[in-house]
Amino acid sequence: MTIAEQFRINATLALKDADASKKTLGTTLTDKIEAKAADKLQTLKLAEQIAEMQNVLYASRDRKLLVILQGMDTSGKDGTVKGVFGQINPLGARTVAFKAPSNAEKDHDYLWRIHREVPGKGEIVIFNRSHYEDVLITRVHGWIDQAECERRYAHIRDFERMLTETGTIVLKFFLHLSKAEQKRRLEERLSDPDKHWKFDPQDIAERAYWDAYQRAYEKALMATDTDSAPWYVVPADSKTQRNLVIASIVMEALNNMHLHFPPGNPEYSKLLID
Repeated sequence: MTIAEQFRINATLALKDADASKKTLGTTLTDKIEAKAADKLQTLKLAEQIAEMQNVLYASRDRKLLVILQGMDTSGKDGTVKGVFGQINPLGARTVAFKAPSNAEKDHDYLWRIHREVPGKGEIVIFNRSHYEDVLITRVHGWIDQAECERRYAHIRDFERMLTETGTIVLKFFLHLSKAEQKRRLEERLSDPDKHWKFDPQDIAERAYWDAYQRAYEKALMATDTDSAPWYVVPADSKTQRNLVIASIVMEALNNMHLHFPPGNPEYSKLLID
């Protein structure tokens, strides 16, 4: 079984807090400090390999990679970008953090702003939140009804199928955080003035809808998981475990692309440089 298969969602998906802290990859060391350091080192090595593969992806200008990160507030989307993709040459990679839509974006269909940001040939793009907000927060707060939500599931499946059929590998990660760990991380931000820039009072307001969000995620993930654009549920209470799992799956996907540099130009061997 591949690592991707290990974390792929199944038809009986049920998000449980106990699963958010599971350790499934990495070292078997029992000392927590040593284990964390070992997993962090393994992730760093994978991040360096991802950066090397990204150079080949960029040079070949053939395939594209879209990584979608979804999760509750403080689940570690920013930390994943830094820990897994921080070694990549920014020339061929972008991170897009989707916020509340602007007035101009609201004048178009909800996928309009998403489609503008998908990767071009040879590019890796990481979505920090994504079009899935339009079937999550909108449903939790009752801004759309279930019929509209089902229509959007269909839109999303068709949209992602179009991306994959035109050369984009789509990897979708749900960062599964427990409610207790979110409380700890929010309190940590409040207690440290240097982390106040990370804190948004709206995070506390949305926390009141925790159970509704878990059910909305279960429905959205199961409705939009396809073989061409699969969903992976990643335990996110441990930052090192989260990054290791995602880095491992990304590296598997890059290896499966069978990337290679484009052939050299034989005419160049005849050139002389004074």
